[in-house]
Amino acid sequence: MASKTSQIVLGTRALNRATLARQMLLERVPVGAGEAVSGLVGLQAQNVRPPYFQLHARLASFRPAELAAAMEAREVVRMVTLRSTIHTHTAHDALTLRPLVQAARDREVAQFRKGLGGVDLERLTRRVRAYVEEEPRTMAEIRAELLREWPGADPLGLSVAATRRLPLVQVTPRGVWGRSGQVRLTTVERWLGADAVAEAQERPLDVDGLVLRYLRAFGPASVKDMQVWAGTTRLREVFERLRPQLAAFRDESGVELFDLPDAPRPDEDTPAPPRFLPEFDNLLLSHADRSRVVPPELKGRSWSGNQAHCTLLVDGFLAGLWRLEEGGGLTVELFGRIGAAQEELVVAEGERLLADMAEEGSGSVRFASIRG
Repeated sequence: MASKTSQIVLGTRALNRATLARQMLLERVPVGAGEAVSGLVGLQAQNVRPPYFQLHARLASFRPAELAAAMEAREVVRMVTLRSTIHTHTAHDALTLRPLVQAARDREVAQFRKGLGGVDLERLTRRVRAYVEEEPRTMAEIRAELLREWPGADPLGLSVAATRRLPLVQVTPRGVWGRSGQVRLTTVERWLGADAVAEAQERPLDVDGLVLRYLRAFGPASVKDMQVWAGTTRLREVFERLRPQLAAFRDESGVELFDLPDAPRPDEDTPAPPRFLPEFDNLLLSHADRSRVVPPELKGRSWSGNQAHCTLLVDGFLAGLWRLEEGGGLTVELFGRIGAAQEELVVAEGERLLADMAEEGSGSVRFASIRG
C-alpha cells in the first residue's frame, strides 16, 4: 500500500474531468433512463421537473416521456433517501438503499423528541403503515390520523416521524411529466409489490457495495465526500476495509481520495461541453469539497436562501444561472465573460434544451446582464 506522501496528487481540473465522466457530462451517453438512474445512484428530486432535466443533460436521445413511462410502470419511484431529501430511484434501489441510510433517518426523529413525548414510535410506525397501505394518503391525512391518537404531540414532529420511520413513496401521477397531482404516500413495498420485494431480497445491497457505487458515480472522493452525499456518518471503517481493492490519491490540500482502479480519469484538458443543469443537481451536492465543479469565488452563488438555482457549466465548471421564461425562451446569466466560441456552444446547447424540454417548444437563448 502506498504511503499518503507518495500518492498521486489530483488537481482541481483532473477531479473535475473525472467526475464529469462518471456523471455522463463529458458526452451524452446512449443508455436508457432506468440504467442512468441506477448508474447515478438516484436523481435529486426535491422538485418534480429536475430529474427530467438531469437526464436530458446526460443522455443521447432522452425525452421526458421515457422517464414518465418508467414512473407510471413503477420501475422508478420518488422517495426520501439520501440526505433526507426526495430522490428518484430505480425500484431495486428504493428497496435496498433506503435500509442502508435508515439509521440516519431515525436520528432525525430524535431531534423532535421534545414534541413527541408520550408517542410510542413503534406504534406510530405500525399505524402509519396500515393507514397508507389501505390507500395512498396525503401528508395532511396522515398527520390528522396521528393527532387523533396523540392530540398533544407536535404536528411537525409526527410528520417527520412518519416519513423518516417508514420508506414512503410518492405515488403517481405526482412526478410524471405533463401531469399534476397531490403528494400521496404509501409504503415502497405496497407500491412496488411482492415480486419486486422478493427480487430485492435476492440481490441485496450492502454498505460496501454502496461505497463502490458512489465512487463509480462521483469519484475520486474522500470519506467525508460520501458521508455528505449519503447524509450518514462513520464510513471510515468501510473505506479502510475496501482499501485493498481501491486506488488512493490526494487532492491539492492533502485530503486522501479513493477511487475504483478501472474508473475513468480523463486528461484534465479533455473538452467539457456546456451543460444546463436543473436546481439541486447531485453533481453540485455530493462532495464536501465542491471546488471540483464550483470555483471558490463562486461558492454560494447558485443558491438564494434555501432555494437552488438552475446552473450552467462552461468548461466543466459553474459559470452562470439560467431559467426558462414564461411564453418561451431561455435566459442565461453569466458570472463572468466567456469567449465567443464558448458562447456559440452555450447557445447551441440552450437551443437543444428548448427544442426537447420547453413546453412551449419555442423561443430563443438570450444573455442577461452579467452578475457581479
